[in-house]
Amino acid sequence: MKMVSPTPARRQADWWTDVFQPFRTLGSRVQDFFSPEAEAGATDTDYEIKIELPGVKEEDIDISLDNRLLTIKGEKHSEREEKDKDKSYYFSERMYGSFQRSFQLPGDVKPADIKASFKDGVLEIKLPKLQELPSSAKKISIGKK
Repeated sequence: MKMVSPTPARRQADWWTDVFQPFRTLGSRVQDFFSPEAEAGATDTDYEIKIELPGVKEEDIDISLDNRLLTIKGEKHSEREEKDKDKSYYFSERMYGSFQRSFQLPGDVKPADIKASFKDGVLEIKLPKLQELPSSAKKISIGKK
């Protein structure tokens, strides 16, 4: 059996594949760690959370509140149109995939009045404060045995 050496063109193609191999799986690993940047602040009347979501569509964002835990979920899609079927992508630096951020809210948030807006890739959530915290004090009477 005769051993055939790869052609120079084939060796070059293999070299490129080997060089970029670590990057080929980077895109899928990045999507597992996609966690959007956020900032939170407060005024006398409300709390505010801003989350950077560039490339995310408003319809792909879900905001929920459960027992003072505010959760923002969504998905960033990667769209690629390949017109040249002979082209292979060795790596992509675009981040995409599902994300989720959760925030434990303070007890003085008025849940019924929480509002969210989305503009220029930034999600802004306004969390109004209760004017007065409900008192948790309770009088306990002493009963007879």
